[in-house]
Amino acid sequence: MVLLFQAALRHIRTAATALETGRPAEANTPLAKASDIVAELMSTLDHSKSPQLCAQLMDIYMFVADRLITGAGTKSAPPVREAERVFAPVAEAFAQAVASLQGPSAK
Repeated sequence: MVLLFQAALRHIRTAATALETGRPAEANTPLAKASDIVAELMSTLDHSKSPQLCAQLMDIYMFVADRLITGAGTKSAPPVREAERVFAPVAEAFAQAVASLQGPSAK
């Protein structure tokens, strides 16, 4: 899961950079990959285990997906950067949570 978060964030950043530097065609593939990962993350939510957390994450993922679609449709970096700003803290928090569960022996 951590690798999925990291890959999505990497694709979001790659797409935003391509759009910012006037290379919209180069943003298409990373935007599609990031969108696919976000959709996959949505599908992994188990609302029966933690309904409130899942609802909050779903809202975040939906916002990120919307911003990625908007960025792709308008060939504009600002919506993609908005997605990055919202997604990055979630990705970091998830990585920290996994690391804390693994404890010092995993380091």
